[in-house]
Amino acid sequence: MTIADIAFFSELEEIINHRISNPSDESYTAGLVKAGSKRIAQKVGEEGVELALAAATGDKEEVIDEAADLMYHMIVLLADQNLDLATIADRLRTRHSGA
Repeated sequence: MTIADIAFFSELEEIINHRISNPSDESYTAGLVKAGSKRIAQKVGEEGVELALAAATGDKEEVIDEAADLMYHMIVLLADQNLDLATIADRLRTRHSGA
């Protein structure tokens, strides 16, 4: 993973937050957030299952697509919960340092 890869997650998080703060009828993100926390959580669950099934079949392209979908929906869920990737990274860093 390169710095550019990591930076893109930050950029995606900014795009998602912008679409939440400036909703439009054309924005999937805004519509998802408008549907509520329960719907967002449902999408995260669906994408997690789809990723697991793709992995079980060994279809690498499907794994990539489903992992991307899961990451996107996870970032939306975090934003909906007033959390961010930095908070998650900090928790992982703390867990790692205690291992």
